[in-house]
Amino acid sequence: MHSHHSHSGQFCAHAKGNLEDVVREAIAQGFVVYGLTEHVPRYRDVDLYPEERDLWISIDDLEERFRSFLHEAWRLKAQYASQITLLVGLETESISPIDLEQLDALLERHAGQIDYIVGSVHHVNEIPIDFDFATYERCLDSFTSAEVTSNHERLARYLLEYFKSQHTLLERFKPAVVGHFDLCRLYTPDVRISDFPDAYAQMEANIALAIGYGALFEVNAAAFRKGWEDAYPGTDVVEVILRHGGRFCLSDDSHGPHAVGLNYHRIPAYLARAGVTELWALQPAISSEGDVQPRSSVHAMQVTDWQSWPSWALNRPVTVTA
Repeated sequence: MHSHHSHSGQFCAHAKGNLEDVVREAIAQGFVVYGLTEHVPRYRDVDLYPEERDLWISIDDLEERFRSFLHEAWRLKAQYASQITLLVGLETESISPIDLEQLDALLERHAGQIDYIVGSVHHVNEIPIDFDFATYERCLDSFTSAEVTSNHERLARYLLEYFKSQHTLLERFKPAVVGHFDLCRLYTPDVRISDFPDAYAQMEANIALAIGYGALFEVNAAAFRKGWEDAYPGTDVVEVILRHGGRFCLSDDSHGPHAVGLNYHRIPAYLARAGVTELWALQPAISSEGDVQPRSSVHAMQVTDWQSWPSWALNRPVTVTA
């Protein structure tokens, strides 16, 4: 089994548990590839979340936490190398131009320490869209004007802006994994993007762009624990990705050891509904000298045995050694 997207409470205030416990749980469940992908730092006080302010976490603290994450992730990668392939990555933020500029600097500063990028958008109009419903509604309200008064038009502009921000991220950084592609409808899973022509056209352009440089679209099981019947992306979006020739990988988007492999048992039925018959996973590329290559050389391999995975991530006893 594989997952390309995870967090821990050690380095993320809205997650739980230590990173090593996440790794040990992944081993216990039989994962063979597991991605450690902490959020990149944010760079403005206004972008701190309430739980971070409650813990007196500062912008400088976020920078230090990310450095500590990379150090710990690489320690675990070496320590458990005989039991699991750990990939060390990051999950992006795209709040304002500052975040994109700082991500460029971060990637240069930590060159060789980051295997791959999960490209995600969590904000529209610089407002979080997945924190809680009230904040999401505040984001929608930010599109209200004298010319925009109906809910449909607000939603149309919100969706278009989300996909524009996603396009900028994909074009600039070419992330190997596109994170929770349609997070924009977290609180409105029944909304069909095809009902909003401008947003739909931008979405198709994003899909074509990501496919063009070789990205994988994650099947993100976190949507199940958010009340969705589908994983991210919804089956209607999966149909568009498949029509363009896109490829899919798996992510549990766990926020602690308790959520490793959570709801993976629901994925086969979802994939069948969506018409997905192939899965892919990232692997570290090995040079002729046997060295793991930098982020740009991580490559995708087709997973040939996924339909026979035992119990689909329901706990299996595995001996885990430190």
